[in-house]
Amino acid sequence: MSSLKNYDAFFSLIIFSITVLIVTTTTTTALPIQNPSSNSTHSTQINSNSVLVALLDSHYTELSELVEKALLLQTLEQTVSGQNITIFAPNNEALERQMDPEFKRFLLEPRNLKSLQKLLLFHIIPGRVGSEQWPGHGTGTGSVSHHQTLCVDEPDNHLPLTRGNTGERIVNGVAKVTRPDDVIRPDGVIHGIERLLVPRSVQEDFNRRRSLASISAVLPEGAPVVDPRTHRLKKPAAPVPAGAPPVLPVYDAMAPGPSLAPAPAPGPGAGHRHFDGESQVKDFIQTLLHYGGYNELADILVNLTSLATEMGKLVSEGYVLTVLAPNDEAMAKLTTDQLSDPGAPEQIMYYHLVPEYQTEESMYNSVRRFGKVEYDTLRLPHKVVAEEADGSVKFGSGEGSAYLFDPDIYTDGGYRCRGLMGCCFRWKR
Repeated sequence: MSSLKNYDAFFSLIIFSITVLIVTTTTTTALPIQNPSSNSTHSTQINSNSVLVALLDSHYTELSELVEKALLLQTLEQTVSGQNITIFAPNNEALERQMDPEFKRFLLEPRNLKSLQKLLLFHIIPGRVGSEQWPGHGTGTGSVSHHQTLCVDEPDNHLPLTRGNTGERIVNGVAKVTRPDDVIRPDGVIHGIERLLVPRSVQEDFNRRRSLASISAVLPEGAPVVDPRTHRLKKPAAPVPAGAPPVLPVYDAMAPGPSLAPAPAPGPGAGHRHFDGESQVKDFIQTLLHYGGYNELADILVNLTSLATEMGKLVSEGYVLTVLAPNDEAMAKLTTDQLSDPGAPEQIMYYHLVPEYQTEESMYNSVRRFGKVEYDTLRLPHKVVAEEADGSVKFGSGEGSAYLFDPDIYTDGGYRCRGLMGCCFRWKR
């Protein structure tokens, strides 16, 4: 009997031990160990005494705005969390007054975000370089030290630090340090410099953008055609073999080109339409959608108005149209009152259609030579007035002005399309 009681006690002890083990394991699983290193990889914590916070709160306001617009704060936070940095900050005067307005507009365009990021990262080097660590300290001129920047995409991403004849500190051989050790923090230092440092790749991108060979001498080609069944680009037609019959009838092949526009009125019973304006206007609208940023204009041409059909008829008769296309940002500024009146969208779009052949180069040369140039529009008898402004062509004046910034979006058949940064509402009768 006593052995049976001992067996029950031993069995109860085993059950109790298993229960305690299960409860301990469950508690350990429910409460994982907090690993500070793993949390730091997901969200980098920046101290309020960081050099980045000091830069945003400093008197280098123009540089701070460019850093925010370039979306570099997160990248710099990750860099500062692992090492010290040295920032060469141009003063506000160098970024406001001394910078070329055309170059500044180039940097602020959304499609040139990479160039802006490379430009700003070219001003930052990993590691701390204070005024006392500057080469030639105590020995005068003659010594040079090269430091790699955070601009890894730049082929020559090294900044040489030297001293001038009078002992002043110089960065990249061109910019003098006007405020050495202006901001000192535990994770970095900021030196004030007198001018902007432009890497070679950014300068080449800017020159390529303004080169007439790249923006004006564009080989006219049709918009890509997408097969609606496979959603893939259609392959170009195979070349016609030698001795094959002509693809076009002789009458259509010898028809006058659009350069002879406006074409004469067709005679009675003349059913020949030498140009397929409907297919060309479809290519034009499809190009706007593929190019991006002009969806509102395409929607107005197709859905809100019958301008697409009218433009196709004009091109079929031999007319040439130059379209001054407002981008989506400009179309978003149109108020409800401006679009609610009957026929208002048509009248607005008529004012952006010039019935003649004009390129970005021809417009710019005209306004440079004559100052102000008037162009006829399809909204008779109104004319659009163009003038030169900041290296570009500006249409209108005041709040209703618009700048030409996307030349030759579409050049084919009877259409020439240029992008505008605004809508034109100032005209001359």
